[in-house]
Amino acid sequence: MTVPVSTEPLTDSAPTAWEDAVTLLAECDGYWLTTTDADASPHLVPVLAVFVDDTICFVAGPGTRKARNLARDPRCALGGQTTGFEHLVFRGHATIVRDEAVLRRVADAYATRYAWHVTVRDGAFHDVEGAPTAGPPPYEVYALEPETAYGFGIDKHLTGTRWRF
Repeated sequence: MTVPVSTEPLTDSAPTAWEDAVTLLAECDGYWLTTTDADASPHLVPVLAVFVDDTICFVAGPGTRKARNLARDPRCALGGQTTGFEHLVFRGHATIVRDEAVLRRVADAYATRYAWHVTVRDGAFHDVEGAPTAGPPPYEVYALEPETAYGFGIDKHLTGTRWRF
């Protein structure tokens, strides 16, 4: 993931260091992805995301609305929340990952984090059972390249901060 070029506090507190935000991102309990429908309305759905090679990754079946939206307009936002109620939001562009070595690392991360075991084949994930948040297989893997990120917390672990990339 790109290192931010600027960090700004959103409150009177000192901003959270980027490294701390990355640690919290990897520990989020749930993630939500927002894409833009053809009529410009927002489309918000839960996704299972992982953090691999300093990059946020998520999957979608090519026929799902989120995948169709990203094919038309790769701009999106992904938010996550930790059990400590720290919230992170990343806005940027999603691109499909095709590199087999990266796909294998992402597959390993999904197996470790969610016990979801997939086969990497033809530049995508394949799974016999399917994934409830990703549509039917095969699954394209997306990497989110952030442009702006926001952090909001209720304690010292994360203070209101904006990071620009």
